[in-house]
Amino acid sequence: MKFIIRALLLVSAVLSFCSVAEEILLDRVAVIVDQGVILESEVQALIDDVKRNAEANNQSLPSDRALRTQAIERLIIKSLQLQMAQRMGIQISDPQLEQTIANIAANQNADIDELRKQLALEGIAYEDYREDIREEIIMGEVRRANVRRRVYITEQEINTLVDLMEQQGAEQAEYRLGHILIGFPSEPTDEDIAAARSRADKVLSLLNSGSDFAKIAIASSSGNEALEGGDMGWLNINAMPTLFAEAIQGKEKDEIVGPIRSGAGFHILKVLDTRGIEKVTVEEVNSRHILIKPSIILSEEKAKAMLLDFKAQLENGEADFAELAKEYSEDPGSALRGGDLGWTDPNNYVPAFKDALAQLSPGEYSEPVRSVHGWHLIQLIDRRIDDATERRKEDKAYQLIFNRKFAEETENWIREMRDAAYIEVIE
Repeated sequence: MKFIIRALLLVSAVLSFCSVAEEILLDRVAVIVDQGVILESEVQALIDDVKRNAEANNQSLPSDRALRTQAIERLIIKSLQLQMAQRMGIQISDPQLEQTIANIAANQNADIDELRKQLALEGIAYEDYREDIREEIIMGEVRRANVRRRVYITEQEINTLVDLMEQQGAEQAEYRLGHILIGFPSEPTDEDIAAARSRADKVLSLLNSGSDFAKIAIASSSGNEALEGGDMGWLNINAMPTLFAEAIQGKEKDEIVGPIRSGAGFHILKVLDTRGIEKVTVEEVNSRHILIKPSIILSEEKAKAMLLDFKAQLENGEADFAELAKEYSEDPGSALRGGDLGWTDPNNYVPAFKDALAQLSPGEYSEPVRSVHGWHLIQLIDRRIDDATERRKEDKAYQLIFNRKFAEETENWIREMRDAAYIEVIE
């Protein structure tokens, strides 16, 4: 009997071992990246995602081998950034993550429940989506921390761009660019450059003979947007790299430009579409308020009642708003000015204050409004459409230059980080 039991236990152990072995074989290490690894399941998941998107957009794809190469490259860069984030101690808390996801849903005119349902319809698990967003936020923080300090902007650059923007006037060209980068190492030899130029010429020949740009980009490009078919999206002429701006200025839709050499390699561009820049206008409001903060001595009800009394006095012509604000308002920034907040974008205010302003006509007083700061009595003085002041032009110029330099330096930083890493692709 003992022999039979021992034999059964042995058989059970063997079966368990086989089961575990079978589970282990379901996944494997595909790439070693410094102190981390990329699993085969991660590579396949990214490839499947690209294929789903391509099918949804009726987009043809290159061979599975080319697609796999690009997917592995994308995951290597991701792994390096996440490892750096861990060394830097960058973490995203669950409340931060949930707020970001709520903002994403709100931008799509939905709530989180509706977002969950949409993800389920697309076959995406909410927890996987949640962690993808967390990783995107973390990588964004890593890039900002490492690249921002490499960006230096002079006052002369800002002034030059402001002058250029004024010369071009309100109608500035905007381009949707396709981008293929035939890259070479950060310290290339003459042979590296010649080989890259030869590949770039072949790609250009294929494109000029009618080959699909997106398919070629996915198969051949070393650029960050390779898996998106090289699509860089809409770019203002002043926001794109200077090298690109000079090359595509005046070019029309579907024109192909390049190869253009830079420190990263040879670039080939396609003008996917063009459009004129519409005049950007911002509604500003001129308002004033009286702020009363509830305390242990002054209850919520009494604070609100004070403002109701002030409103009645103002509407009956028995009091002056500025004098009431100077005497009673607890906003140190505006009380001495009679509660005057000046002209500003209403989006700068807290939601309750902004929403109250949106309901008012010029000259009208609000009901008492509770915000995080306390109780407000608000008067909207006037509204106007702002046509960009000199300060706004300078801010815009600075942001355009910063975005351009940040994108350029991000490419350089990623290339340097990758060149310095230990990477082993396990066939």
